Amino acid sequence: MDRSDFTRDAPGRFVKAQENCWAFVPNPLPPPLNLDSKTIRQLSDADYALGELAGVGKILPNPHLLISPFVRREAVLSSRLEGTNATASELLLFEINPTKEPGRPDIREVYNYVMALEHGLDRTKQLSVSLRLMRELHGALLKGVRGEDRRPGEFRQWQNFIGKRGQNINEARFVPPPVSEMTVALNELERFIHSPTEFPFLIWLTLIHYQFEAIHPFMDGNGRVGRLLIPVLLCEHGKLSQPLLYLSAYFEKNREDYVNRLLRVSQAGEWLAWIRFFLLGVAEQSRDAVRRSRRLLELREGYRVKMQKRRASALLLQLIDDLFAYPATTVSGARRRLNVTYPSAKMNIEKLTQAGILNKSDASHNPSYIAPEIVAIIEMD
Repeated sequence: MDRSDFTRDAPGRFVKAQENCWAFVPNPLPPPLNLDSKTIRQLSDADYALGELAGVGKILPNPHLLISPFVRREAVLSSRLEGTNATASELLLFEINPTKEPGRPDIREVYNYVMALEHGLDRTKQLSVSLRLMRELHGALLKGVRGEDRRPGEFRQWQNFIGKRGQNINEARFVPPPVSEMTVALNELERFIHSPTEFPFLIWLTLIHYQFEAIHPFMDGNGRVGRLLIPVLLCEHGKLSQPLLYLSAYFEKNREDYVNRLLRVSQAGEWLAWIRFFLLGVAEQSRDAVRRSRRLLELREGYRVKMQKRRASALLLQLIDDLFAYPATTVSGARRRLNVTYPSAKMNIEKLTQAGILNKSDASHNPSYIAPEIVAIIEMD
């Protein structure tokens, strides 16, 4: 990390990380901010788009409808930012039989992201976003996968750094605080999260995301935990009733800009550029989620009309709805979720397969079935 890249406006200070190496310690939040008219317009646009998405969440006929597809899309895209590659189809097929080891470890890593997000959303019913919750998210992410030796669920006890694979700390692009300074910075971040603020919520959220990334408190998985906190905070603070907004697609599409905007805050205090970048992502992804939600709801209605014309039973319609929560199934899984007999579940799955709503994915004694049109909407760019 080259200290000459940091100006007098850098919102932090340097301390020795080790001999001949400096680390950056960010100042406690909040920074002094003077929002200009451009930023205020973007804040208004992002708030409006987020409000539209919140409206979609409130009219869902079933609280689980659509949520699962969005969570799984986020898991795939957030993990992709870390170099982990799996498709939504692979994830869904693994989820219906998680006891079967996947062919690639990447799939289990993406699955862990789903588990961590669901854990975080559930835990906020009893526990506010805190350092404890951050550790729990991290533990869920790294359970049984690569990086399990990086102290899952614990803040780091050694110096880390951000750089290209194979680089040493002296070649790093950014060196976060040493452990003693990191502990203080984390406590200050938690205090900021729990303190009343006069900042608009989305501005507050951008500050938290930067600060977490600058502190980099884990040996591995910092990016994923930082992105997990966004939907968790949105739901905890009532901005969304359902976890429908995720920014990983936007961050991945603008990967270099994302990294550079964060770095320029540290180097030169370019807060407004970072805030505008984040707000643009909120607006874009809120509108994307609204479009995706409407397509899924239209597809659901089309399926229901199609099967009602074939004199579908209430059970079959319930199975259709179940697919919009979990777009892959087995006969055994459908039997458990619908609380019916095995022959009844098998008969209804066969009807949906004949109608082209489900595809049989393998020929085993307990085959998997996947809803290709639902998955296509999840995976579409």
